[in-house]
Amino acid sequence: MVQKGHFDSPSHDVKRCIPGAVPAWDDGDERKTIVGRRRRSSHPKQLDAGPFEAEVGSFWLHLAPEGKAGRTLDTYIKAVRWFASAHLLRQTDKTRWEQVDRQDLQRWTVRLLGEYSAAYASNQFRAVRLFLRWLAVEEDRPDPVPGLRAPKAEPGPVPVFSSEELSALRRACQGRSFESRRDAAIMEVLLAAGIRLSELTGIGYDPGDPARSDLRLLDREIRVRGKAGRERIVRIGFEAARSLDRYIRVRARHAQVYRPQLWLGVNNRGPMTASGLYQVIVRRGRQCGVEVFPHRFRHHFSHTWLDRGGAEGDLMELNGWTSPQMLRRYGASARSARARRSYDRVMENAP
Repeated sequence: MVQKGHFDSPSHDVKRCIPGAVPAWDDGDERKTIVGRRRRSSHPKQLDAGPFEAEVGSFWLHLAPEGKAGRTLDTYIKAVRWFASAHLLRQTDKTRWEQVDRQDLQRWTVRLLGEYSAAYASNQFRAVRLFLRWLAVEEDRPDPVPGLRAPKAEPGPVPVFSSEELSALRRACQGRSFESRRDAAIMEVLLAAGIRLSELTGIGYDPGDPARSDLRLLDREIRVRGKAGRERIVRIGFEAARSLDRYIRVRARHAQVYRPQLWLGVNNRGPMTASGLYQVIVRRGRQCGVEVFPHRFRHHFSHTWLDRGGAEGDLMELNGWTSPQMLRRYGASARSARARRSYDRVMENAP
């Protein structure tokens, strides 16, 4: 029996980055910027689960030892609380989880599909279904949602960068100032390695202790920490290594050079957060008229690798993927273009 009693899941300092919208200012941000194209927020608004809360806390205890990333845990828990608060408490007279059935989840999903994207509705559905099935096992009850499938979500392809766009981004970061050299290094690392924003943020640098530093410039390698804290080594090209070297030289004159984080703020501010780095990237794109957000670099890197004949297994290793499904998702950005370019090579001598 799940123990009754209220306890909250730990909070995680995670900010949701949405293309076209810049997060609000915090201690690691560069400066307050103007929010761009408005999108309806997908943050759950009503999270008071009331009499349903105790089991939600127990669900967190079940998930936490599995090594899931903090952001993933936060998403699961918020999804269940939102379902309880916005549907069960406001649209039904139910007060106990054992009263919940498949129709509740169906109606909730229909509402989400009417207000949000299919991908977002599908993620919310999966989190609630996982919770309901876990609780049924814990309480030795039948599965309350047998046979229910998540809404089919086919995310649209993310466009890769054109050569003109890349040239414009590089021109936007030209200069000898601290800010210019830092921003140029950020762009080149993302282009060369396609790492996640969280991985970029977490790069450490200690010139006095190579064991603590994640940078090995002469080897053109960076150690990053991916989902669930998994470490891996990524490779960068000479252009990215040169940009990092230029940044490190001006960083040496920064008032907070002693900080172990690689990326420091302008005007002698401290280490940059993921939110601050996100703002830098979006702002540089706006400066040169290019729509850019951190994850677009990841799609571009994956497309470029596959387009040039790179092995899929090597791409999985470099990107820190554990599922081949990610190859299909990230390779879709320009799969059609790759197929057309392959036509002449394959069909050249066909009768």
